[in-house]
Amino acid sequence: MVAGRVGGWAGVTWEDWRDYDGIRRRLDQGADPEAWSGGRPLHRAAGFGSPEVVAELAGRVADVDALENGTTALWEALFTSRPDNARALAAAGADLWRPQIGGWSPGRLSLAGPTPDLFAVPEGERTLTEAERAVAKEGGRLVAALGSIDYDGTGLACVAGIDAEEAVRRLEATPAEGEELDELVEDPYAYDMDETLQIIGVTTVPGGCVVTQPWGYAPQMPGVLSRLSIGTVCYGLYANPKSGNQGSIARDGVIEAWDLHPGGAPDLDATPGEVLAAYLFQSSAVAYSCSYAGLRPTDARAVVGPPDAWVELPERDYWSS
Repeated sequence: MVAGRVGGWAGVTWEDWRDYDGIRRRLDQGADPEAWSGGRPLHRAAGFGSPEVVAELAGRVADVDALENGTTALWEALFTSRPDNARALAAAGADLWRPQIGGWSPGRLSLAGPTPDLFAVPEGERTLTEAERAVAKEGGRLVAALGSIDYDGTGLACVAGIDAEEAVRRLEATPAEGEELDELVEDPYAYDMDETLQIIGVTTVPGGCVVTQPWGYAPQMPGVLSRLSIGTVCYGLYANPKSGNQGSIARDGVIEAWDLHPGGAPDLDATPGEVLAAYLFQSSAVAYSCSYAGLRPTDARAVVGPPDAWVELPERDYWSS
């Protein structure tokens, strides 16, 4: 994939940001260290490149803390889990404690992640609160418990405070069983999705329950979320193979938010809590969804199966809540 076409960066791919000799040669030949394809080369290197390339670019820009979309290159390195690049930027003079989205600085945010000793905290700088420390600890546990799972194409509803039996009651679902179900579970993509959309799995986990469909979006349909969320809250997720993770929130029977992006970067107007969650669950949409609803699964079974029970939804219009 060709990523940049102007400013001396024509033909550069994402992988090329790790090629120190190639990037330095382009810079020596006049490539602009301040601009690349509508963004900043240092930000791209921070997120995709090597520490050597980051250091080279940091030494050539006018301001190592220049902003792109409201954040610095150091912030980019943290949110793409590149601690070596973050160290290179700090060594080049990047401001570790500059407040950015939600009032978080890169240095303070790093205390909540997998490398809390990445930077020394100078006297007078804020560390994490007890509440933030607890959220970070549970976030790390949750990510580890779920592990590396393939959930592409999966639909989920993470529901707070009710068990699988209550979820089935609210949905007025009936047990699904037999040889046809076994064949579906074995190879769901051998069927047309319209034929299998009514079949979902339900599993009780600490804090609530998970409704799942490993091959489709049924758990996130408005009519499912609204029924499940009566008197409580649930977070819906569909890992759309074509367009990425799509999230939604339902509270007490009402769809509160739609077309969210769990596991992605925080919006510029994100609250401090939203920034912390985005950092803890970067590229972990399932963990984000569970955490939002306060679920504390101890493994990935509720997502990848087998569920506590397979059930069939009654025929109704699930696209109106």
